[in-house]
Amino acid sequence: MFCDRRTATAFLSACSLASGLLRAEAGGDDGQASGKPKGRERPNILWLTSEDNNVTWIGCYGNDKARTPTLDRLAKEGFQYMNAFAAAPVCAPSRSTWITGINAISMGTQNMRSRYPIPHGEIKYYPDILRASGYYCANYPKTDYNIGGRPDKACWDNPDPVDWEALKKHQPFFQVINCGMSHESQAKYRLDKTRHSPDDVVLRKYHPDDPTIRKNYARYYDCVENMDGFEAKQLKALEEAGLADNTIVIYCSDHGGVLPRSKRFLFDSGMHSPLIIRIPDKFKYLWPAEKPGTKIYRLVSFLDMPKTWLKIAGCEPPKYMQGRVFLGPGAESEPEYVFAFRGRMDERIDNQRAIRGKRFLYVRNYMPYVPWGQRLEYMWEMPAYKRWDELFKSGATNAVTGRFFHVKGGDELYDTQKDPDNVNNLISNPEYRDVAQKMRVALRGWQKRIYDAGLMPECEAIRRAKKHRTTIYQMTRDPRIYDLDAYLDISDMALEKDSGNIPALTKALGDKDLVIRYWGLIGCLLVADSLSDADKRKVASLLNDESHAVRATAAFVCQRVGVETDKALDVLGGMLKGGSYASLLALNILDWMGPAAKPLMGTVSALDPSDMNIRKMCRCLLEKFSMPVPEQLKKRPPPWKKKKSGKKKSARHPRGVKTVFEAA
Repeated sequence: MFCDRRTATAFLSACSLASGLLRAEAGGDDGQASGKPKGRERPNILWLTSEDNNVTWIGCYGNDKARTPTLDRLAKEGFQYMNAFAAAPVCAPSRSTWITGINAISMGTQNMRSRYPIPHGEIKYYPDILRASGYYCANYPKTDYNIGGRPDKACWDNPDPVDWEALKKHQPFFQVINCGMSHESQAKYRLDKTRHSPDDVVLRKYHPDDPTIRKNYARYYDCVENMDGFEAKQLKALEEAGLADNTIVIYCSDHGGVLPRSKRFLFDSGMHSPLIIRIPDKFKYLWPAEKPGTKIYRLVSFLDMPKTWLKIAGCEPPKYMQGRVFLGPGAESEPEYVFAFRGRMDERIDNQRAIRGKRFLYVRNYMPYVPWGQRLEYMWEMPAYKRWDELFKSGATNAVTGRFFHVKGGDELYDTQKDPDNVNNLISNPEYRDVAQKMRVALRGWQKRIYDAGLMPECEAIRRAKKHRTTIYQMTRDPRIYDLDAYLDISDMALEKDSGNIPALTKALGDKDLVIRYWGLIGCLLVADSLSDADKRKVASLLNDESHAVRATAAFVCQRVGVETDKALDVLGGMLKGGSYASLLALNILDWMGPAAKPLMGTVSALDPSDMNIRKMCRCLLEKFSMPVPEQLKKRPPPWKKKKSGKKKSARHPRGVKTVFEAA
């Protein structure tokens, strides 16, 4: 039955996609332009993207240690945006937002390394619209859109290496060139052979002063310098092709990063990104200021970019796009705030939202009971992460440099002008109560406007969407299936940590909607010390819940409040042995439980999962308890690195990997 449903869903998705693309080729709908605007030549657009570097690594943004002459010169020739922020602090969700002009958390594509479908017949990628209006669209080499139901490269005329001769012949063009030289993978080696001196770097306040960490800084300065040299070659090629005078050049990173506590995190270090736009004289009407070299202080979200690129190319953006046009005669009003989100990062489950104004950053922690610095296998390959962890465990950190490894505890508010490193949480300061409340209200309004899909456990969201033969995007817009107002209300109540809410929270434990039951449990967890024995028994009653996510969460709360603790471990162990669709959540919970989880390490050791994230969590837990990792759980070559077998890769993941949620 499951296979039949999946086959039917795939067939309907394919039909929807084909129908949408045929409409686009026929001239478009959603108000898009079907041809070149009258009286004006349309610009070529060259979009240069780099990976993982926030503004602090670029010279023109105030770092005199950085060697970025190309980007510094580009800023003098163009317009330098000082307040540009990624919608997500990690690549795939950020690019999911870029390609659609819709927040990934509005589509259910916010979780790192997932390939959930969207209604492709309703939602076009921005290159589809450009191509329908006459643009030649090319992209190399990275896609990574985190979206299922359509191959990432299908929206591009040329997804292969840049062909400058073809670009000359196919004007107007839109060419994306991505540089991976600043990616975090490049900062994991050669720490002892750096061009930049480790003694010359300035550490962020949250990093302890340690030789390994200093060397990692120096190595990443080298990486950014390499990236700057790469961008120089692209600009030189543009000049040599004779295309510079009619091509708008855009440069930005895909989000912030990359040293510890930046990439993947909703601090400025993970979101505040460089954005520079050079506009030739012939398109002066698009200039955001009177002369090049000007710094632009308008708030810009990465969500705004696809809508803006369409507008300056003469296309009318579809109404479903959620950003604002920030450039040219069609520019919309500047927002007071921009927004961002964090979901699951590979094997580690987390859930946060952020709202950023020009001065304050507010972060909403939907999982305040877990630390910022959860051990993530890929992150921990960086020497600075491993050394920082060692220093914390040995007691060599202080309240500021060790905070990353403690549980979050509650929401966060930072004055980014006084505290650019975001280390002084003002959320409990009465002086800033009104600021926090205003931003909290604005955040909730945004969540309602964009249909926040992240208030339901991921493993349950994909199951509910499949049950109703729809996508997460469509499900969240149907209150009969996804009651957003109710979910916001119950999650807000849970996060208040108010013992006066206990009667309402325990009542929620009996609700017919698993999401309400889940948040009732979280609320009980956060007021555990105030629960009566009767309240605890109500929590324990959910150990047999039909929802595996609720069942696992109930086991976590039971362990914390000291009721039915043996049964709670039995429940989690049974889920793992039975291959539960919530196994990844169960393994994360075992980590959050601490020493109480040790009796289940034999069960963990015996697992042989195919899902890469579950394998990573098994290794993490066994290493945490100083237990040997058995052969079946040791690292294996990723499927895309194995010897060719003649079989085709799965189209459901860019590298041929299916996640546990896709197999559910």
